[in-house]
Amino acid sequence: MSKALIVFATRSGQTERIAELIAEGLRMTGMEVDIKNASTIKDPAELNGYDAYLFGSATYHGEMMPSMKQLLFLAEKADLEGKCGGSFGSYGWSGEAPPRIFDTMKNIYKMKMGGDCLRLKTVSLEGGTQMAQGYGKEIGKLAA
Repeated sequence: MSKALIVFATRSGQTERIAELIAEGLRMTGMEVDIKNASTIKDPAELNGYDAYLFGSATYHGEMMPSMKQLLFLAEKADLEGKCGGSFGSYGWSGEAPPRIFDTMKNIYKMKMGGDCLRLKTVSLEGGTQMAQGYGKEIGKLAA
């Protein structure tokens, strides 16, 4: 069975909720999923052993959360090249974090990225739940 790792950095809990819904979509494709807060990962070895990776962060003052920046530096030392990937996040006004994460995964880590990044103000807005689950399904199919 394929395995996915979802790592999130959140400020208000919205990005964590998006991560949970993406995990539901991944599970619908038959993947096993682990979800972790970026602040808990301290060693690049903790990123090993997965077929797909989804990294997400809230955008706060035009930036991703500091714990996600730290995770991205750690991930440079992990062997992610050629793995499936996706990025996501919540935002209030601008939403720069998910595309920056996406570009890092695609261009620095050389990962096989699914579609585009997922940016949601909140999952409680119309269609948010379906969009997050659909994103998980998209990545799950890419990893299959």
